[in-house]
Amino acid sequence: MPTKSPASLLTERWLVTGALGFIGSHFARLVLAERPNVELVNLDAVSYCGNIANLRDVEHCERYHFVHGDIADAADVRKAIGSGVDAIVNFAAETHVDRSLLDAAPFYHSNVLGVKVLLEAAHAAGVGRFLQVSTDEVYGTAPAGEFFTEESPLNPSNPYSRSKAEGGQLALVFGEKHGLPVLVTRGSNTYGPYQYPEKLIPLFVTNLIENRPVPVYGDGLQVRDWLHADDHARGVLHILEHGEPGNTYNLSGNNYRTNLDITRKLVAACGRSMRTHVQHVTDRMNHDRRYAMNGAKAQALGWEPRVPFDDGLLETVEWYKSNEAWWRPLKRLEARKETA
Repeated sequence: MPTKSPASLLTERWLVTGALGFIGSHFARLVLAERPNVELVNLDAVSYCGNIANLRDVEHCERYHFVHGDIADAADVRKAIGSGVDAIVNFAAETHVDRSLLDAAPFYHSNVLGVKVLLEAAHAAGVGRFLQVSTDEVYGTAPAGEFFTEESPLNPSNPYSRSKAEGGQLALVFGEKHGLPVLVTRGSNTYGPYQYPEKLIPLFVTNLIENRPVPVYGDGLQVRDWLHADDHARGVLHILEHGEPGNTYNLSGNNYRTNLDITRKLVAACGRSMRTHVQHVTDRMNHDRRYAMNGAKAQALGWEPRVPFDDGLLETVEWYKSNEAWWRPLKRLEARKETA
């Protein structure tokens, strides 16, 4: 648990939205552990993938404050800002591609309208830094051998990635127009503990633990760049503190794997068989084939991933094996929704 800091040492107050989610919880834990001068306010709607248990280990820290609310609700945002904050870091978002294909409305509510409300509140309160967390998916499919830079055109292929692209561009334009110091990060596919079991790695691991098959889209040769959640959180913190306002930074894991390669590793780590525990299912419509970013701009500021992929993946598998009490209720909830 983070150590307590005397009030005299608290020099900054940050608002972090969505810190009960996956990457946001890693970021909150990192800040409380390594920035003893920072008081952290978490505004979170506690949606289906926001889990109070994700920050159970810091909830009694005197520098952590939880506010239940929606980033698209101006009154909730004003309440969280209170007498003022020095920085806002926006992790709050709807993030699941398949869900966005079924209903895009929640994605635009959080990922566009929510960003607008936060920006307006930040401007009104004179916030010193605003960081919008985005994704490599806004670039769309990268042709073989090519790596997108921050200046590459955006080509989102589904409602989720399109809403994230619009939210990020809105933040940059708003910052330029109103003089608000805005930064945007675009992170690659992230994995690690506390990820809701609808995404590839936690879904596959928990299915395999339950001796159930895992669904592989199409031929499974889609390429993704994998970044550990601790590295992603550290990258966001580094850009917040060292980035140049008005700029976007790619946070690339520089670790490219096919979905089938990931599947093989997870099946082996769980002691199962590719023959009996893998089911190839119809590929998703407009499924991006390859994500690839050039992360040199962020690395030039001194950030780079630290967690070796094979080590991080095995540690993640072990975390899910050791924390069934965390994920089993979530999977039961999803199962009830599917049969309702």
